[in-house]
This record gives sequence, C-alpha cells and structure tokens, in this order.
Amino acid sequence: MAIIMRSEFDDIRAHITAEPPRPGDLLELAHSLLDDLELLRTREAILRSHYLALLTAARASVAAEAAGHPAPLTFLQHELAEHGQLPDGEQAQRILSDATAAQAMLTQLDEPAPRRPRTARGPHCGGVSRRLRG
Repeated sequence: MAIIMRSEFDDIRAHITAEPPRPGDLLELAHSLLDDLELLRTREAILRSHYLALLTAARASVAAEAAGHPAPLTFLQHELAEHGQLPDGEQAQRILSDATAAQAMLTQLDEPAPRRPRTARGPHCGGVSRRLRG
C-alpha cells in the first residue's frame, strides 16, 4: 500500500476543490473520501502520540528501577492517570488475569500448530451418503 505524502494529499484536494460541484457526481464522493482520509490521518497521529508517550513512560519506569529509584513506577502511573487508565483495587485482579491470559496466547502463537493425522478415505461426493463410482 502506497502512503500518500502530505503534499500529494493537498494537491489532490486543491484539484478537486477547483472543479465546480455537481450533485451526485464522483467529485462529491471524492470530497467525502478526502474528508474521511483527513480524519483518519489526524486520528492516527493522535494515537501515535499516545503510544509514544506510553512507551516513553514505560521505558523511563524500567530505567528508574534499574537505577534504583525509590518509586520507579511514577512515570507510568502518571501517564496512565492522565488518560484515566490507572486501575483501582477491584480492577487489579482482572487486569492481571487478562495479562496472564494474553501472555499465554502470545507464547502459543510462536509455536507451530500441531499437525492432525490424516486418515485415508475413499472418494466422496458432496453428501455424506453418496460415494463416487469406481
């Protein structure tokens, strides 16, 4: 999938905007698609910035622990609290359970799927009670 550069995006929008609007025309659809694309690009940028902030806080917490900081989770707690994601007492057990289950599933993804033994069968046709002649 090719990524549209910001300048190309602006060129397309300028070209479409320069055309006179005609109801029911493909240009109307193009305007709508460009608006959707702009919204998605903005949302992606916001998500990337949240991810970067969370990653930075996680790395800072790990570094603080390695450096012997008395409260290494401060960075991560601050970032989670800023987004209303700091778990309270009753959520903690559920979150730990979910994390344990997710970790178990991730380790299973790395393992090759077991092969099922194949049994030799005669030629069959669509239905259960039908057999091919021969």
